[in-house]
Amino acid sequence: MPARAPQHAVAASERLLALDVFRGATIAAMLVVNNPGTWDAVYPPLLHAEWHGWTPTDLIFPFFLFIVGVTTHLSLAARRARGDGDRTLVRQVLRRGGLIFLWGFILSAFPFFAPGHLPGNPDPTFLDRVAYRFEHVRYLGVLQRIGIAYAIAALLTLRTTLKQQVLIAVALLFGYWFAMTLLPVPGHGMGALLLGSRSDNLAAHLDRWILGLDHIWSGSVTFDPEGPLSTIPAVGTAMLGVMAGRWLGSGRPLGERIEGLFAAGFLATAAGVAWGWSFPINKSLWTSSYVLFTAGAAAAAIAACLWIIDRMGVKWWTRPFQVFGVNPLVAFVGSGLMARLIYSLILVRVGGEPMSLEAAIYGTVFAPWLEPRDASLLFALAFTGFWLAVLWVLWRRRIFIRV
Repeated sequence: MPARAPQHAVAASERLLALDVFRGATIAAMLVVNNPGTWDAVYPPLLHAEWHGWTPTDLIFPFFLFIVGVTTHLSLAARRARGDGDRTLVRQVLRRGGLIFLWGFILSAFPFFAPGHLPGNPDPTFLDRVAYRFEHVRYLGVLQRIGIAYAIAALLTLRTTLKQQVLIAVALLFGYWFAMTLLPVPGHGMGALLLGSRSDNLAAHLDRWILGLDHIWSGSVTFDPEGPLSTIPAVGTAMLGVMAGRWLGSGRPLGERIEGLFAAGFLATAAGVAWGWSFPINKSLWTSSYVLFTAGAAAAAIAACLWIIDRMGVKWWTRPFQVFGVNPLVAFVGSGLMARLIYSLILVRVGGEPMSLEAAIYGTVFAPWLEPRDASLLFALAFTGFWLAVLWVLWRRRIFIRV
């Protein structure tokens, strides 16, 4: 049995390994759920909930946004301790948020031209393809939401007290609840009666009005799960992470910080479930109940990691997740570009039939000897393992890409 670390073994100013491990595990889980061998054969926990409700997959994005908030406070506090003033910190926040948004937009626009047939244009030039691509590019997405939520949460918490931060978060979550339920949706009626509709709720209506049908997520057609209105409560997720980071950086004994996170996580999760009776837990709408539920679960998960890793010193299993956690941008952007290439852009011939490189690999390496869902999962694990190998090389060479 490993020796128990002293209560004060990890100072508040030290880099807590558990935070890198938690972030890395979140990134690794994202790669697994985003890259199956075939979407026709996926185990249910690896899919998002159809609409209301949640699955383990629905925890991944808010977990990452929560840890962004945690590390935002710790990072800004460290920079302030080194002597950086407010103006320098604001520039840093805006620069970082802008770069995260830019990388997300690049990922959305890649490969910067539209392959294949273009509607209404039987013989398009390359410039026609580029123009069509940007006329239909998705403006928002996961990285874009992270960049926006990070920047707003950081600016809102930069000079505010804890009491003020709590009041701001309450205003964001209750304001979103009131808007989604009490405001009428033009041509459809009161918002509370439309929460079960994917296309008629207030957030979807504003997605189409602000972004336009050509610039929302193609998988939904009528709404964007990272749309403008639902980004408001996502800022609340990041702010709750900032509050957790404030507690972790408080300088209290590690055991006390772990207990506090467990307690707050339990209360927030319970509050989210209770709120869900009137404002259902829903990832696509990023409902206020979803914010509390997932933030509570994230706080409890981080507390568990802190207890196992930094308190009890059980670290033998952490290195792969740490490798993912210290280079999250490389993992996210690199895997996204690779997925776009192998799933749709690179075509090969198998048996005289053209197919994507991913389908060819899945069909020849994994599918012949496994049940469909097992083969699909093994492909996703192999994809994730490939990126672990890439990131391990960067780790060994001490190359860390940050913005």
